[in-house]
Amino acid sequence: MVLQKSSDLVRINARRTDVFDIFNFKHYVGPNPYLDAGALVFDFALVDSREPLPIDDYIASIGDRYPNLGSQSYESHAYLFAQVVSEVGKLDMDLHLKHWSVKPYPDFVRISVQSLHERTTREVVYFVWDWFEAITQDEDFNFEEQLVRLQNRFRASVYGGPTVYALLRTAYEKGIPAFYLWEEGLMQYGFGKKHVRGVATTFNCDSHLDSEFTTRKDDCKAFLKTLGFPVPEGDIVFSEKEALAAAREIGYPVAVKPVVGHKGIGVTADVQDSKELESAYNRALAAIPEDQVTRIIVEKSISGSDFRMLCVNGRFVAATERRPASVVGDGYLTLAELIRLENRKPARLDTPTSPMSKIQIDEAMELYLEEQRLSLDSVIEKGRTVYLRKVANLSAGGMSIDATHTVHDDNIILAQDIAQHFQLTCLGIDVITKSLSESWKSSNFAILEINAAPGVLMHLKPSEGESVDVPSHILETFFESGTDSRIPIITFNRISVEELQTTIDHILLQHPNWTIGAVCRDAVFVNRSKKVLSKNYNSNVQTLLRHPKVDLLIAEYAEDILDEEGMFYRNSNIVVLDNPTETEMMLARDVFDGSTVVIRKGNDISIRRKGLIEDYTLAEDEPFTRVYLKETGTIL
Repeated sequence: MVLQKSSDLVRINARRTDVFDIFNFKHYVGPNPYLDAGALVFDFALVDSREPLPIDDYIASIGDRYPNLGSQSYESHAYLFAQVVSEVGKLDMDLHLKHWSVKPYPDFVRISVQSLHERTTREVVYFVWDWFEAITQDEDFNFEEQLVRLQNRFRASVYGGPTVYALLRTAYEKGIPAFYLWEEGLMQYGFGKKHVRGVATTFNCDSHLDSEFTTRKDDCKAFLKTLGFPVPEGDIVFSEKEALAAAREIGYPVAVKPVVGHKGIGVTADVQDSKELESAYNRALAAIPEDQVTRIIVEKSISGSDFRMLCVNGRFVAATERRPASVVGDGYLTLAELIRLENRKPARLDTPTSPMSKIQIDEAMELYLEEQRLSLDSVIEKGRTVYLRKVANLSAGGMSIDATHTVHDDNIILAQDIAQHFQLTCLGIDVITKSLSESWKSSNFAILEINAAPGVLMHLKPSEGESVDVPSHILETFFESGTDSRIPIITFNRISVEELQTTIDHILLQHPNWTIGAVCRDAVFVNRSKKVLSKNYNSNVQTLLRHPKVDLLIAEYAEDILDEEGMFYRNSNIVVLDNPTETEMMLARDVFDGSTVVIRKGNDISIRRKGLIEDYTLAEDEPFTRVYLKETGTIL
């Protein structure tokens, strides 16, 4: 296919030297007339006054960066552009955004690419546009620097946190509906009465009292001690003077950390003397939120390796050893140069899918280097490993090593015994010991703290070792399959308020205890109770699917709504189409394999049900409602 240029086409966004023009952006959160997933849709055209290079010239340049694209053939510049946008849209993070489509019109082509975060995808489109124009003009294009900017854009979005994205991607792969609730700042998984909401690994079904309790490290430590579990000797202090006194009484080395904290921020291990303790105290003090009183833990520092044991729904599922950030000398480069070199590795892209973060240079690192008689300007002899921190903080560049299959049964029982005392979906237990392969009963073993909102990336993408699919363990706590996360949905292309009420009544006669959410362009109902209708149609649909009591959803999606907003959800159990337009036929596209599709064209009726097709003609004065109400029995 060759995209035709029109002399009547007005240049819209194209600059004076551009050969391509891009315009009419629209973002859909769900299935739409162009793609059966959330998508960014835009129009692509050639500028009439300029000629693009032969398509093979673009393919040759693009193939240098993406060999998989360079080995293919394309019908037109538009097809190439669409596939490049889709590939770049993965951001070298292996994001799950792989679908795209091209629909030709006389003067332009409409391109659709699967999208999660609108702003990032839009910037990807502009990025690829600039790349194509640079190829046309034979100009240099700083691809890698611009790609990092796009990665950072996605990383800063509500979907860009490693744990959030891991759960979101796993939900997508399992067919579990997942979407962000902007007003609440939460992710929702599942629909209606089946749904759960949460922030990362904390969910609405978790005990907020237990979650808050884990942040009170002093009380939590005392509780673990009453259970007979090993915890380090220590005390809580309120001033630097008290910290020095506590350290003298406990005996060096000690560990210092804020009572309230997370991600190892403000934690210093292996403090050897009063000078180090002053610095450690100030770091812990700086980590305490302004609205919290000064409370700092000083406890005995236990020698050994740092491990995270993870329980999901009270069961042990994974263990990871965490090591501080380190570099290996080559005899030529300084420590600062070695760190810069290490941070350029793909494994340290610091994205939602990379196994390691970038190594952070700060005061704590410089002080620890000073203890080793080193500085950032030191040249390290070849083969020597230099650890850059005392604490194995993964967010500051530490390494994670899978230890799941090495854990002694006694230690698994210990972790599960602790988790059973908390009404929390996920619980991270941080311990220090020589090896998890030795029983805690006979080794130098100490529980450092427990965490109510543990991250999952260290287990899913460890720096070394096998991946443990923690996101699946979490989501399977709520849903055995994608089907278990959904409520039945009946979708119409056209239904009046009266017909909607009739349908609600028909279902309630069979299930009087059900709660039915229903929406058409003119009204919103929960059972027969009329609710406030939002101007944004999909907001009404989302509100009903967010309702924790709704057993079944009925929704109307007419052509104008599909064009303007698209659908909020994927797949229906029953689709009822009354003289549908070409656009409205997409409702029959987005159905489950066993769904029922009823189509009326004039008086002709077609019913598709579980692979069978039934055709007949309505009798004179026979209402269409009679046809589709009979079909509701297939899902009731």
